[in-house]
Amino acid sequence: MSRRLRPPTPGQRDLLDNAGRNCAVGEDIRYLRRADADRLGLPEEDTWLFDSRVIALLHFDPDDDLTGVELITDPVQLARACQVRDAAWHFATPYRLLPQGFPLGPWRPGRDL
Repeated sequence: MSRRLRPPTPGQRDLLDNAGRNCAVGEDIRYLRRADADRLGLPEEDTWLFDSRVIALLHFDPDDDLTGVELITDPVQLARACQVRDAAWHFATPYRLLPQGFPLGPWRPGRDL
């Protein structure tokens, strides 16, 4: 059965637009579908991990607009965030391997990203 993904939000479009340029200068960007993250038991929070020292926990409203960022430096939470990152990284798809047009086109579970 074929399914269509929801269109990316403006923020997601901005991130996708910058990903190619960021990868061209050495950043390793990867993507993991929410369904795969759920299957792996990964948390739903949207976070950025900086040098394994600071977690930026992003907060969004129901329309998916960013409402705030919480900076976390607690060592226990950082250790857990590093474990989550490592698990997600193992199963995520590198940007350079994404199908052209990602994430707008149809996809087939088990065949496409």
